[in-house]
Amino acid sequence: MNITVLFPTATEASLFSHPGVTSVVSGVGLTATAYATLKAIQQHKPDVIILAGVAGVYPHAELRIGDVVLVASEVEGDLGFFTPEGFTHLAHLPLDMAFERRHTLACPALPAGFAQARSVSLNAALAPFIDSREVEIENMEGAAFFHVCLQEGQRFVEIRAISNVVKPGHDDWDLEGSVRALTDGLHRLIDVLQQEDAGAAPA
Repeated sequence: MNITVLFPTATEASLFSHPGVTSVVSGVGLTATAYATLKAIQQHKPDVIILAGVAGVYPHAELRIGDVVLVASEVEGDLGFFTPEGFTHLAHLPLDMAFERRHTLACPALPAGFAQARSVSLNAALAPFIDSREVEIENMEGAAFFHVCLQEGQRFVEIRAISNVVKPGHDDWDLEGSVRALTDGLHRLIDVLQQEDAGAAPA
């Protein structure tokens, strides 16, 4: 089974090694991720591509630092306009223009046995103006990854380990612990994907 893993940073990739799995440091943010995802799909032609990184958790979510989740959905949360009433997502603006109103992107299939979370992606981390009520975690890459994979018909999974609380001034990060948890979760995810693939192969 051909698997490619994208890590936003070398720090998040630092503990990972798996025989036969290609690792790529894709860069931080939506633009770098969109480019790296498409390039990885074209170059490596993976059966499954994985985005693996750390994430912040919103205070209202029932998740803790060190937890590992698969991402069920992504929203590009800071795509929109500031209006007299506040920030409005582009998908919800009554603009007289013809364009794709893209809001929540869902992962079509996730392996069983893992906790799941809904995520928002932002270039402006900790942005106080976005609507975070329907999500549990925040990252800076996932929506671009989801969008490219969906457009390309590419099977994909995003895995995140919780490193911090999404709250300005809250500096209680556990980057070292979350990278360890991410690595353990990623190895388990790859094992599950390979087992599923072996079980689906014709005898």
